[in-house]
Amino acid sequence: MIEPRLTETPYAVWAPNAREVELQLGDRRLAMTAVADGWWRSEEPPSDEPYGYVLDGEGPFTDPRSRRQPGGVHELSALDREPHEWRDGDWHGRPLAGGVVYELHLGTFTPEGTLDAAIAKLPHLRSIGVDFVELLPVNGFNGTHNWGYDGVLWFTVHEGYGGPAAYRRFVDACHAAGLGVIQDVVYNHLGPSGNHMPKYGPYLHSLSSNTWGDSLNLDGDGSDEVRRLVLDNIRMWLRDFHVDGLRLDAVHALVDHRAVHILAEIADEVAVLEAQLGRPLSLIAESDLNDPRMITPRDRGGLGMDGQWSDDFHHAVHVALTGETQGYYADFEPLSALGKVLERGFFHDGTLSTFRGRHHGAPIDRSTTPGWRLVVANQNHDQIGNRAAGDRLTASLDDGSLAIAAALTLLGPFTPMLFMGEEFAASTPWPFFTSHPDEELGEATRKGRIEEFERMGWDESEIADPQDPASFTGAKLDWSETEGERGARMLEWYRTLARLRRDLPDVTDPRLGRTRVELDESARTLVLHRGAVRIAINLGDAAAQLPAEGEVLAEFGGTRLDGGSLALPSRSVAVLR
Repeated sequence: MIEPRLTETPYAVWAPNAREVELQLGDRRLAMTAVADGWWRSEEPPSDEPYGYVLDGEGPFTDPRSRRQPGGVHELSALDREPHEWRDGDWHGRPLAGGVVYELHLGTFTPEGTLDAAIAKLPHLRSIGVDFVELLPVNGFNGTHNWGYDGVLWFTVHEGYGGPAAYRRFVDACHAAGLGVIQDVVYNHLGPSGNHMPKYGPYLHSLSSNTWGDSLNLDGDGSDEVRRLVLDNIRMWLRDFHVDGLRLDAVHALVDHRAVHILAEIADEVAVLEAQLGRPLSLIAESDLNDPRMITPRDRGGLGMDGQWSDDFHHAVHVALTGETQGYYADFEPLSALGKVLERGFFHDGTLSTFRGRHHGAPIDRSTTPGWRLVVANQNHDQIGNRAAGDRLTASLDDGSLAIAAALTLLGPFTPMLFMGEEFAASTPWPFFTSHPDEELGEATRKGRIEEFERMGWDESEIADPQDPASFTGAKLDWSETEGERGARMLEWYRTLARLRRDLPDVTDPRLGRTRVELDESARTLVLHRGAVRIAINLGDAAAQLPAEGEVLAEFGGTRLDGGSLALPSRSVAVLR
């Protein structure tokens, strides 16, 4: 494997497929020297001139490790030479345990859609108890707007967001506001446009593919250097950009048959970096495997992820509130599914998944696995954006149901993650959107969405056109809604829940075994016990009476405690102690 110092050389590239490599630097074309193991190097000093690499007379192509793409992913690369004086010396990070994550997409979070504009909203995030800002992927993609999962140059920051200089300003501002930053990264595939890596070497695995294209070559010939590319990218975010954690996209699509899985290698690398930097660094995996080994520490034989997304929580809450049972929601129809998730983390823990047509998952050991290792949401970019019209819960639920979803998420036994705008009942949809300049690729994207939704039973006429610019502009948050009647009421509820998380130690108690649920399937009532704290919920259409003692700390929907009985109107929630 190549020495780390070579990857710090301004002009060096791994190109084992080429017999000759030249550096295109501005108008000049300069011969490069073959070093070892397929690496080539130039002794040219750093320059502000655009550059690329010519492979056996073809090109120039972008640098696979490019730090900037001022002209887009098909144009020449640039070095990141703008100085930045970091001001976060007093920031010592914070662990994921007990924290609240806020997921946002930079292009639609503010009207401007930039990192600098997002800084102005940080006080708002603090007011609702957020501890980590999680950014959807920011690396380079073809076009002007995109979810970010079609990225092709992992070391870049999309110029439309402000580029790497704005990214450093954003992280500095987050740390000054007491907020950590989690960056969403994608290593399971590369986007369909602007990916020149295969011209250089065996970056992709031609014998393996996933939903989004060819898999990364993690275990074939040349995979040592491909894995080093991943590890170096992780080091860049955590070390160079001072990021506090990474969310690893769809790790179940990482095909790796080597003795040490790439996730375990990532965990080991980050553990070393954490010791060197002296602050907590978090790794969160998106995985649909329901495999407890994902969040089992390395010294106990696990893969060493600090946390993982739990779709089971979302599905159980969504079905309980909306009644939707098509597709993968079918198994979550009874209210007991929500009760099981709240107590045990996974619903599918070896049970039959009718959507998959097989048994799925394995049980979590509640005596050794803290609840915070599961990151949960009642809405997120996937679960909203992968609906036909990109409709949020606000489009179909009343305020009481939204308040219940918020209470289950923020007061439950897991790490809560909010999706931008849910805290003020944002009415703007958030559909899948792209801006592929290639018309053929754009049409293929449209057709792909239609085929993808057939299994969920959605009508083609409902599906938002991802290439329509209105799908993107219509997804931008309308911040004036925070001052409207519905938005202000919901925002106040989220701030109340944030106060309860701060003031009630039982709510952030990591012991999953101390969580207990009482429910009545016919009455559609549920009481979640978190130590001495109880969250009483009525999901039914009729008012309900529950035996209760103590004090009502907060309520939404007109609940009241009368003697030894709690009166719960339809779709209401109360927090008691």
